[in-house]
Amino acid sequence: MNKNRKLFNLQLFTGGTSITRSNAEALIPVQESHDIIQGVVEQSAVLQRGRRLPNMTAAQYRMPVLDMLPVAYFVNGEGSDAKKRTTKMAWDKKVIYAEEIAVIVPISEAVLDDAAYDIWGEVRPRLIEAFGQKIDGAILFGVEKPSTWRDDVVTTAVDAGAYVKLGSDLYDSILGESGVIAKVEESSYFVNGHMADITMRAKLRGLKDTTGQPVFKSDMQSGTSYTLDGSPMNFPRNGAFDKSKALMISGDFSQLAYSIRQDITFKIFDQGVIQNPATGEIEYNLMQNDMVALRAVMRLGWEIPNPINAMVPDKTKRCPFAILTTTEPVKSSYTSEELNALTVDQIKAIAVAKGYTITKTTKAEIIAEFLSLQGA
Repeated sequence: MNKNRKLFNLQLFTGGTSITRSNAEALIPVQESHDIIQGVVEQSAVLQRGRRLPNMTAAQYRMPVLDMLPVAYFVNGEGSDAKKRTTKMAWDKKVIYAEEIAVIVPISEAVLDDAAYDIWGEVRPRLIEAFGQKIDGAILFGVEKPSTWRDDVVTTAVDAGAYVKLGSDLYDSILGESGVIAKVEESSYFVNGHMADITMRAKLRGLKDTTGQPVFKSDMQSGTSYTLDGSPMNFPRNGAFDKSKALMISGDFSQLAYSIRQDITFKIFDQGVIQNPATGEIEYNLMQNDMVALRAVMRLGWEIPNPINAMVPDKTKRCPFAILTTTEPVKSSYTSEELNALTVDQIKAIAVAKGYTITKTTKAEIIAEFLSLQGA
């Protein structure tokens, strides 16, 4: 396997029963692959909201992104004095790297002997859920993300300063002038969707106006369709959303672009061993244990194009996403100016979160030590 590709090890699903190779092929017809990839898209909040690019034809997908805008000038004067100036545009190349997600499902042949037992019908929803969870966790929060993938959405937003700590007024924290939606608009993007932890449903239901009436629900007879400022809101339930890092993620999800290199493919094995990836110990010997194993594999990659715009030319301060948090998030790196704006206690708290040991006492020395540790 290419060393640039990493293999995500998902949980092994055990079942029971017995199948021959021909039985397994009957259970998993070729057309199931398309059905499964559609199921993963439906199960994954990221793949639902994000923009799907054409399928990749190689391990890397190079995407040109506008990086420099042309500049126009007034021509002051006439005749020989009217000299027009030149300008230029520039494009940057962002690369989407296809990484592999895989799972092996070992099954005892004894269980599959019962023809009335729809083993594939039982396994398929779990495969869809596992793939969706792994994709969302890596892209949104950086959980077990491959080294070739860019920073996750939450880290990108935090590093750009596009976050709001939940205050006493939930409405202002989301829709106010300094709220989450406004943070996205400051980068010249319009919010077209939201993802949130399921606990946000109760917070929104409990939000009342000055007369005590619900802000987001006036009709108690019909179901609630959750939207914020006209944009749809969904609540992922695949276990990937980490409310300790973000209660809600809002943004222009057309800027979350992904491409699939390989749809889910399946292969049945009736011989071989399955090792524990951490210890190398053999967990199953298919021949010895009278088992077969289904291996499912897919490859995909993603990027945030985030092209330059006239409002925010500095790419480090421009982000198409913003998050709502319950605690002050920790950035990947801090400048001297940012640390000077914080209190000593705040700097020490960030240092603890990053695993730094601060020994100095004065603020200037603490900042210098922090930056030294950060550089190391």
